[in-house]
Amino acid sequence: MLDVSSAHARSLLGIVGRSGSGKTTLLVDLLAQLAARGLKVNVIKHSHHDLELEPPQKDSARLRMAGAAEVMVASPFRYAIVHELRGAPEPSLDEQLARLSPADLTLLEGFKSYPINKLEVHRLDTGKPPLYPDDEHVIAVAADYPRPPGLRDSVTWLDLNQREAVLVWILTQLKKISSQG
Repeated sequence: MLDVSSAHARSLLGIVGRSGSGKTTLLVDLLAQLAARGLKVNVIKHSHHDLELEPPQKDSARLRMAGAAEVMVASPFRYAIVHELRGAPEPSLDEQLARLSPADLTLLEGFKSYPINKLEVHRLDTGKPPLYPDDEHVIAVAADYPRPPGLRDSVTWLDLNQREAVLVWILTQLKKISSQG
């Protein structure tokens, strides 16, 4: 279970939605705007697929395949740590957050089932139902259609095509989090 009392957990926001809804596109745009305002933002992207981070013939991949538990690849520009689970369970969200450096905000993409505040991205043309009717942790929806009648009052409705409004909502949430901490 997520330790919501930790500093990392207080500055978390999940960006959720069905495949093809535009989560990553929205995140890329928001990240650029948040970084331009001087905010440090971390992202954890969850995937259900295997990760292929380097070609199999590269030295780092060969070292991993030979049995290294972790391989760090470092350069003057960035570094990456590849940790092989080798049958161990996937790390908890708390464990993943602990590996990140401190940030003003950590955005999570793809952690639909976690009990964290979430912004759902939903588009009608995906043909898939939204998550917000069945998830009390969705506190805002960015959609390409008007707010439906009967939606619980606690859910903020945002126009997905008005990126500035989505950004302002996130900055407001961040300000609320900061004033609580």
